[in-house]
Parts: sequence; structure tokens; C-alpha cells
Amino acid sequence: MSELTRQKLDNCKEIEKENGEYDQDHPRRLMPELIRLFYTRGWFPGSGGAMSIRRGDEIYITPSGVQKERVESPDLFVTRLDGTLVSQPPVTRGLKMSSCSHAIMNIYQCGDVGAVIHTHSKAAVMITLLYPGTEFRMTHQQEIRCVKHFITGQGYKFREEIVVPIVENGEEEKDIAGIIQVAMKDYPDTSAVLIRRHGIYIWGKKLATNENDG
Repeated sequence: MSELTRQKLDNCKEIEKENGEYDQDHPRRLMPELIRLFYTRGWFPGSGGAMSIRRGDEIYITPSGVQKERVESPDLFVTRLDGTLVSQPPVTRGLKMSSCSHAIMNIYQCGDVGAVIHTHSKAAVMITLLYPGTEFRMTHQQEIRCVKHFITGQGYKFREEIVVPIVENGEEEKDIAGIIQVAMKDYPDTSAVLIRRHGIYIWGKKLATNENDG
């Protein structure tokens, strides 16, 4: 048996596992659970948005065009940082990798990122309409402490100011991938980028940080 054939069989076996066979923090178990939770919070309306978790050198990404509350473990795509596809859903499911994958991969390549969330939430879109400039700034808010400095991992203090860059939207998700990467370099301590009239990308060194930032 060739190495390629053996790898394909291993991938099929992994996809066929039931959720109960994965530990509670494994992306195939954790992501469907959290996606449904975020759907109830209004962060993932319809099939919009995406979630990704990095586990070792493998990156798990949600599919495109699937109602978020219906995403299941076998629906996830797995790739490496260089874009090499490790495994994908069964062909019979007719799924494609999230259209946000270009931006997500760029975010992982910019630093020590362990998880990425992209949402089209109304609140995020409204912020970009209320602030016509290139930045959203906020200070003197009690829950600001839940947001972390990306570099140090420390929570913001009440009197500190959060600065989130706002970039312009593109025709397609792939069109804003490079723009997000530039914003991350210009604002190395941020863990989010707002996309005008579109939504927000949020990242962290682990998923728990992302969820708190939301």
C-alpha cells in the first residue's frame, strides 16, 4: 500500500469517527458545538461567517454554504499552513471549503494564532457605518477587560483604549485577505479587523480568547 493511499484511508477513518471518540477540545467535537452556540447568539446568521481552529500543524475550517446550526463533525475541512489539504468531507456531501479560507490562512501566517472567527454580526457592521474612518476606538467600558492584548495576552484595563482597524470591503472574501494581513502588521497588538459593510474577523492564541473578545 502506498503512503498516499494509507494517508487517505487514515483521513477517512478520522472523519468516520463519532464525536464521542474525540476529546472535548478536539476541533471536530468542539467546533460544531460552539458554532451552534454562536448561532443562537446571532453571531452566525444563516450560512454566513466561518470558524477555524489550529491543532498542531493542522487547521480545521468550516464549509461554505451550510446553515451554521447544521454543521457536523464530518463537514470540516483540514489543511496545513502551506495550504496542503489533509482531509475533506465525503464527496457525496457536495461541500466546499469556506470562502473565507484565504483570509483565515493569511491570519494564521501572521503570528501565533490558534483560532479565527469571522462573523457578519449586525453590531460589527453597524460600527463600520457609524465610524467612517480607518479605526474604531473604545475606552472606559467595564467589559473591556474581557478583551486581550494580542502580544501580552493581558486583559485591557478600564481606562485603556482599544483600537480596531477598519478596512474596506471587497467584491469577494479572497479580495480582502491581503488587506487584513496588512492591518495585522500595522496593528500588531489587535486581535480583530472590522470590514466595512461586511463584518469582523477575530483571532486569538486559543478559541477561548476569541469567544471572550466577542
